[in-house]
Amino acid sequence: MALAGAPNVGKSTLFNALTGARRTVGNWPGTTVEVGRGAVAVGPQTVAVVDLPGAYSLDPMSPDEQLTRDLLLATDGSAPDVVVVVASAAHLARSLYLVAQLRETSRPVVVALTMEDVAARRGQRVDAAALTAALGCPVVALDPRRRSGTERLVTAVEHALHCGPLVPRPGARPAGDEDPEADLRLADERFGWVEQAVTAAVHETGARARTWSDRIDRVATAPVVGPLLFLAVMWAVFQVTTTVAAPLQDALDALVTGPVSSGASWLVGAVGLGATPVEGFVVDGLVAGVGMLLTFVPLMALMFLLLAVLEDSGYMARAAVVTDRLMRRIGLPGRAFLPLVVGFGCNVPAVAATRILPTVRQRVLTALLVPFTSCSARLTVYVLLARTFFPEHAGTVVFAMYLASIVLVVLVGLALRSTLWRSMGAEPLVIDLPPYQRPTVRLSLSVMWLRLQGFLRTASGIIVVTVVAVWLLQSLPAGGGSFGEVPVEDSVYASISRTVAPALDPAGFGQWESVSALVVGFVAKEAVISSWAQTYALAEPSSARSPGALGDQLTATFDASSGGHGAVAVLAFMVFLLAYTPCVATLAAQRREIGTRWTVFGVLVQLVVAWTLAVVVFQVGRVFW
Repeated sequence: MALAGAPNVGKSTLFNALTGARRTVGNWPGTTVEVGRGAVAVGPQTVAVVDLPGAYSLDPMSPDEQLTRDLLLATDGSAPDVVVVVASAAHLARSLYLVAQLRETSRPVVVALTMEDVAARRGQRVDAAALTAALGCPVVALDPRRRSGTERLVTAVEHALHCGPLVPRPGARPAGDEDPEADLRLADERFGWVEQAVTAAVHETGARARTWSDRIDRVATAPVVGPLLFLAVMWAVFQVTTTVAAPLQDALDALVTGPVSSGASWLVGAVGLGATPVEGFVVDGLVAGVGMLLTFVPLMALMFLLLAVLEDSGYMARAAVVTDRLMRRIGLPGRAFLPLVVGFGCNVPAVAATRILPTVRQRVLTALLVPFTSCSARLTVYVLLARTFFPEHAGTVVFAMYLASIVLVVLVGLALRSTLWRSMGAEPLVIDLPPYQRPTVRLSLSVMWLRLQGFLRTASGIIVVTVVAVWLLQSLPAGGGSFGEVPVEDSVYASISRTVAPALDPAGFGQWESVSALVVGFVAKEAVISSWAQTYALAEPSSARSPGALGDQLTATFDASSGGHGAVAVLAFMVFLLAYTPCVATLAAQRREIGTRWTVFGVLVQLVVAWTLAVVVFQVGRVFW
């Protein structure tokens, strides 16, 4: 069973409701780029379900739409046995053109009718029985956000599987005629068929009043007020995140540095391995490194929840419109906003999401810009440093980093467009603005949990591997000494970092402790914190198994490396972290999507931009601060 349909009609939400896979969903077009897979019980059998990229028709305008067409019309036996076309009752006509094309084949089709509540608020009612008769295929009304009506859909799918192929609609013929006039006549015939179906099934229940969505959009998408409102909303998100999560972070930090570290030390000693390198690895490595990252779980969960509420409410689609205006003015492709927004969650799927763009040059340009979007892994470092050096303004500082990320995307994009891609035309963003709706608790929590799981699943494996590697390097003596007994400042780890450190002296953070964290951050940005936790735990030999106050030691390090301008040096460090090379997973995704040559070019650009900006921030900042 394949789920097909236009963007933003509830297709991925229906996929989650049917399969329980909890695929990522968002209330803006372009969420589904790759094919999702799951399974659902249909009668006595288990049916595979694929969630196809959004498409208005079988006439592809981008690689993801081409994928949808190829899968639906495959002749090699891989085509679905039944296609469920998800159609919005609020925009029925634009949802049915795809049905018209599929009904020109013998493929079994079932229409899942969503958003009836939205249509009702607009003074319209869709008669599912009349629509079934007009289309010649089953129509099932449901609400996937609230899990209602899915049983009826499964029953309809079971019936369609048993009945087999449908008789193609009369007078139709497959598209692909080389005669342009014939194709135009066929398209006109399809539109006429859609209009007849809409006329037969849609009934006006009263005069349409101006909706709340229309009234709010006069402000939310206004040329001046719209961008200001977007900035205010995002500032509020980060302010609430850093403020509310702070007590929970402190409690978890106390738990990790206290009872957990002491318990781990006791347990290692109980098995006869106390005062050995094993104890250092367990307590100063795994507990200090992994434990420090886990203290950020409340912050990540809260941020993911707030963003899920914004998506489910429909506001993120308005953010796309507001941002698109700026992007088009500087010549960037409008649709590039969608993968760039995904990049603020994680750069890896954002690079894959560039497939929604219609041309190769647009995909290459956008994939090069994605690493400048500040992913959630960087957020953990921002919050740690902001709370340490700017405790009263932590939320504002974190927000400023995300604002700087947007500015970097714009400026670097403008620079690349004016040099390498001068002839590339900009395209406006064509997007459905879904009506505002009250977010559902279940959907928002499920999206938050999914993203938190993804973050922890990705981070946990990387962090453990990184912790092991860092511990081994910190245990190896650079000169004399025994393995596991060398001070961290005399280890191979510190020696490698000191080799790189002079290059960052002009930026104010040329100490080996800061440089080593950036080297580890090349593997994964969330590993920056775990590397610091390990370094400062090992640098405190008199500690009774407590890593000490990480913030105090960071303050001392940055003050020393900057000549007393620690706060400015930290800002320079955060800017460098924002702009320098992304994690290795993102580089692998770039190599897959745009090739090795462009990936290497992107790394060089990122390093030059990061170093230049960090030096400028520090050298100018220390004059005034």
